Amino acid sequence: MDDMDDPDNLNSYWDSLPERTPEDDGRSFEPPVRSHLRVVDDEYEADAKPDRIVKATPFTWRPTAAIPKREWLYGRHLLRKFVSLDVAAGGVGKSSLKVGEALAMASGRDLYGKGLPEGALTVWMWNLEDPLDEIERRLHATAQRFRVTPEEISGRLYVDSGRDQPLVMATEGPDGAMIVRPVVDALIEEMIARKVDVLQIDPFISSHAVSENDNNAIDIVAREWNVVAERTGAAINLVHHVRKQNGESATADSARGASALIGKARSVLVYNRMTEDEAKTLCVDEQERRFFFRVDNDKANLAPPQAGDWYRMNNVDLENGDSVGVACAWSPPDLFEGMTSRHLYSVQKAISEGDWRENSQSKEWVGHPVAAALMLNPDDKKDRAKIVHFIKVWIAEGALEVVEKDDKKRMPRKHVVVGKWVEL
Repeated sequence: MDDMDDPDNLNSYWDSLPERTPEDDGRSFEPPVRSHLRVVDDEYEADAKPDRIVKATPFTWRPTAAIPKREWLYGRHLLRKFVSLDVAAGGVGKSSLKVGEALAMASGRDLYGKGLPEGALTVWMWNLEDPLDEIERRLHATAQRFRVTPEEISGRLYVDSGRDQPLVMATEGPDGAMIVRPVVDALIEEMIARKVDVLQIDPFISSHAVSENDNNAIDIVAREWNVVAERTGAAINLVHHVRKQNGESATADSARGASALIGKARSVLVYNRMTEDEAKTLCVDEQERRFFFRVDNDKANLAPPQAGDWYRMNNVDLENGDSVGVACAWSPPDLFEGMTSRHLYSVQKAISEGDWRENSQSKEWVGHPVAAALMLNPDDKKDRAKIVHFIKVWIAEGALEVVEKDDKKRMPRKHVVVGKWVEL
């Protein structure tokens, strides 16, 4: 390194120079850099050991019994101090289900069998999209369906519409996304004052005014919702839309806009309409299929993944003449109900006496002996769906096997044969 790079050497150098007098007025001066270097050098020496801005915290080992348990409020989806997300396409039934869940939590009645570990909760429903009249219709229809009385939810349910009271917690500024601090502070203050346990925001996109495709902006908004959850001790439930799926089933990655929102949520429920194949398997008429939807947890960071839940939209008539859809829990029929080992033996025996193909389009389809043994009609849509389901399950369990062998024309084809014979 050059000696002049050292401040001490530079100071010594300037000190050794004689003072010079400009020819114009005879005033003496000291080279300006000399004093500046001294000041910088002196400050550097004084601040050689500044206070630490960042420091590591030693881990304190304590008994696991002393660690607070996670405070689940509704099933394994809503958790105190965390943000959870519901993702669905429009018109599936998510808003109706959210109304039902709000009534379940406020009344303390487990209407959908998900679990209410703390019992009745204080819930704030803030629908930023629909008018208050429509929200009221859904609430009354759901209460009527489940026979929830006003006394059961008294003082524990708050309802607002974004048309009357909008919520914009972030906007775009010259330097990017900015949190509207007065709004957030007021929200936190109100939640604490009302002792809100669960806040529902439907839809998330209406709670801010930043670009939904800007990952940095959405990250800022999502982090702020986590701050709200932390400071209030409540569970924040955000409802979000999906991109156009073009017939594909939605997943957590199907959520509209930036992926930062999914990253900040600790639980993500995904809603999907019943598909044509599912309707056939579950023996649901094609005309009825549109009333059914399934909810799966596609991201469960803090709990083991659970099986998806089915719901059916049922119409409820109000006294004002309106008919309103209400989301009700629905269990698929158990197609094996009443089935015994004797039935399976009859199927295996019928299959063993012939040469049967796996392809359902073949005249030698294995479904024909199955239908005969179980007294089903393979030409009936519901019966055919049952037959297909039975064959699939029995192959998976080893009672039947798929093998490849030549057909009558000596062409290799997949056939179904008996696997492990059932014990009677």
